[in-house]
Amino acid sequence: MAAGILYITSIKWEVHSHGERLQRAHQNDSSRGQDILKRLEKMEAHIEKLLKSINKGISLKEGQAVKAPEVKKKRKVVKKLYPNSALFTSWGDELSEEEQKEAEGLFQMYGYNAFLSDRLPLNREIPDTRDPKCAKHQYPHDLPTISVVLIYLDEALSIIKRAVRSIIDKTPQHLLKDIILVDDHSSNEDLKEKLDAYISFIHEERPGLVKRVRHKEQLGLTQARLSGWREATGDVVAILDAHIEVHVEWAEPLFAQIKEDRTLVLTPVFDKVNFDDLTVTRNVPAADTFDWAPWCMYEPFRPEWYALIDESNPGKSPSIMGILVVDRLFFGEIGALDGGMKIYGGENVELGIRVWLCGGSVEVIPCSKIAHIERAHKPYLPDLSITMKRNALRVAEVWMDDYKHNVNIAWNIPTQDHGIDIGDVSERKKLRERLNCKPFQWYLDNVYPMLDPLGDLLGYGALVNDLKMDLCIDQGPLPWNTPVLYGCHYFGPHVCRNIP
Repeated sequence: MAAGILYITSIKWEVHSHGERLQRAHQNDSSRGQDILKRLEKMEAHIEKLLKSINKGISLKEGQAVKAPEVKKKRKVVKKLYPNSALFTSWGDELSEEEQKEAEGLFQMYGYNAFLSDRLPLNREIPDTRDPKCAKHQYPHDLPTISVVLIYLDEALSIIKRAVRSIIDKTPQHLLKDIILVDDHSSNEDLKEKLDAYISFIHEERPGLVKRVRHKEQLGLTQARLSGWREATGDVVAILDAHIEVHVEWAEPLFAQIKEDRTLVLTPVFDKVNFDDLTVTRNVPAADTFDWAPWCMYEPFRPEWYALIDESNPGKSPSIMGILVVDRLFFGEIGALDGGMKIYGGENVELGIRVWLCGGSVEVIPCSKIAHIERAHKPYLPDLSITMKRNALRVAEVWMDDYKHNVNIAWNIPTQDHGIDIGDVSERKKLRERLNCKPFQWYLDNVYPMLDPLGDLLGYGALVNDLKMDLCIDQGPLPWNTPVLYGCHYFGPHVCRNIP
């Protein structure tokens, strides 16, 4: 490289010297001399440019370190401590072993990813999953005020705080009367002083907005909802689970409907918050229904809703899920909730049937969205079947008339002398008479014709083998329940057969 530069420099010097001599020799021959001089000057300029370029390159190499090729760091392989845990199926690859232990412990405690929740912003953005037409709806300013009731039992603190924050941020300030937190006798220490501190922080912004109700013993969902309703002061009461986040404009569509008809009981559309990564999955609008158990489920709306070709329209629903919004006074007039229900199950189906039979109606409001965490398990009550069975029989006895034995069939229990104490239902039967409610047949004909009445059954009970009386026909194992011979266990979970 140095020899090349020296050679080019010498050429430049020779060109320059030759140009000077030529200029002196041809001072009197202006035409020919000037032409040659111009060519030499151009040559000299090109050589000068070449030298500068070479020198610049050398300077860069001498003044800067040569960048070494990038070596991709190998990620440290972390042992998977809980390969069979539902929490780590699609989340948590980056966690250390200590973090895995903490996350799994919290998951078993709550049934969702409290470890991640504690690290997410309380005011995190969630996707707007409404139909685009919803954003174009206009609502009046003078809507009813609302009290929001959040019920919980041993929720993660960050989950409750995020629910409260979303309600404050996404409910019109002039309409939000109060937020009532109902604690059904939690043992979680975080829900005492730490939650009180957060409420104090909220009160710096909105004095007196948040109220607390604590049960001295666990009374269950129905009693917790009733406790919140009794404390409410708004025109409308929304009774929600505490493991939720409300969407933008969640409240206005509900208020507008109730302003037009105070006998409506409404429910938003639930979006699913996945229990592991807490992302939100959109759910399409659908009717809230049930089977004879009665276990809640979703079914399509009636055909007339789809004929409108507009997913922003309210849809009639036979029942209601756990989240409800209702005129506070009307709720009391129709009997609120059945206080005889225990812990969990059946109370929302009972409400839906009663509202329809006693002068009101139930609607799902697609433009109102609430993101709801679907737990992987319910830590506070591992076996729900005990209370659900009892509550189901209570609903049947009060409201289902000649169809009440369908609930027995659904639970595989005798239609007579089943031995299950459903509590005193005399006051609920008096309520039905006082409200002049319609018969259950009207409900099947006009509200929920898709519910199979099981009217073609010829028999119900156990099929006993005449040759060996201790063997019965059993419905067999999943998935097809192919009938098999099995030792008789009358009215157990597998022996009862429906005979069409």
